[in-house]
Amino acid sequence: MNQKFIIRGGRPLAGTVVPAGNKNAALPILAACLLTDEEVILDNVPQIVDVHTMVALLDDIGVSVREDGPNTLVLRADNIRQTSIDPDLSGRLRASLLVAGPLLARCGQVETALPGGDFIGRRRVDTHILAFRRLGAEVDSGRSYVIRAPHGLRGAEIFLDEASVTATENVLCAAVLAPGLTVIENAASEPHVQDLARFLVTLGAKIDGIGTNVMRIDGVDRLHGGRFRIGPDHIEIASFIGLGAITGSDLEIVDTRPEDLRMILLTFERLGIRVEVNGTTIRVPPHQDLRVMADEGGAIPKIDDGIWPAFPADLTSIAVAVATQTHGTVMIFEKMFENRLFFVDKLVAMGARIVLCDPHRAVISGPSQLYGERVESPDIRAGMAMLIAGLVAGGVTTIGNVRQIDRGYERIDERLRALGAQIERVAD
Repeated sequence: MNQKFIIRGGRPLAGTVVPAGNKNAALPILAACLLTDEEVILDNVPQIVDVHTMVALLDDIGVSVREDGPNTLVLRADNIRQTSIDPDLSGRLRASLLVAGPLLARCGQVETALPGGDFIGRRRVDTHILAFRRLGAEVDSGRSYVIRAPHGLRGAEIFLDEASVTATENVLCAAVLAPGLTVIENAASEPHVQDLARFLVTLGAKIDGIGTNVMRIDGVDRLHGGRFRIGPDHIEIASFIGLGAITGSDLEIVDTRPEDLRMILLTFERLGIRVEVNGTTIRVPPHQDLRVMADEGGAIPKIDDGIWPAFPADLTSIAVAVATQTHGTVMIFEKMFENRLFFVDKLVAMGARIVLCDPHRAVISGPSQLYGERVESPDIRAGMAMLIAGLVAGGVTTIGNVRQIDRGYERIDERLRALGAQIERVAD
């Protein structure tokens, strides 16, 4: 059933936020449960649409999955029925490709259709294919990918042609059971990649270099079961920081990992946001006077994304929404995806002053008085950016296609209502 959010904005919020588990860690960790036939227990699993889709995909190939509490899943892959991934499930989820590495390592073959996900631009799979071939796999590609390792996988030196998060995760999963030493150079090192590596170590994998761009994996004969808690979602935490700052709210965000937020907080400082960090708790003080921090000489500053530890691409949409309420002018330069910024026309319709220079660059002048409008959510992060804008706007904002937001943010309407937001979820 299609649903929409109806938001009556223009009022500050207050209260405590407990961040959900990291979406981009949960998905590869769920896929990695295929690497052992023993029971795995995962805590702090976010209740979001993408996780439900991944669980359905795993169930379809024979993994037993049951809930043991609101955010705990118990999985056992002791009866894998097939190594062909359902095209419909694959088409709903970009992360469906993450089962390729575990199935290749465990069963020696996998067939998967082109993955789905957000339409924010072209997302290459070449890096995955090249890496699998370096490990000894054979790949036939067309409308689907058939990947086989008829002689088994073997350790290899792999230099990724881009620091792809999902390719790094797929290689990690494929390599942990491959005899010999695998070295991944130009590896991604985002917090969710680190979480996956820590999870694999919990199951008995031998991995060095976690958190760096060079990772070494000594293949083992088998992995055992275990229990693991998924870390907090730094993208969600940053979304709440931005939301709190521009609505004048007094928010306390608990159970964070401040080490995952260093570049995010530095970048938000350039938009005038200040926070108070006390251990693992972050407070967003109310009624902040948000002003763009100009570059030396008074030049208009630029906020751009990049590979970790740079500012995450998933937060450029949030930064755009924040900039609409900040005194001054700033350029947002989204380097990674050519469709990510196309949602800004919806903010312009709400009253934002934004010039979209090209698919990758937008110039925002603020603050702007925003007004409620009817808008649609094209992807997870743009949907959250429009939700944030709706909480600032005067009048009523209606956001359609909220399933996109639900893909990445757990029960976001319920949690915002607990903070005092006037937001309803109704049938569209």
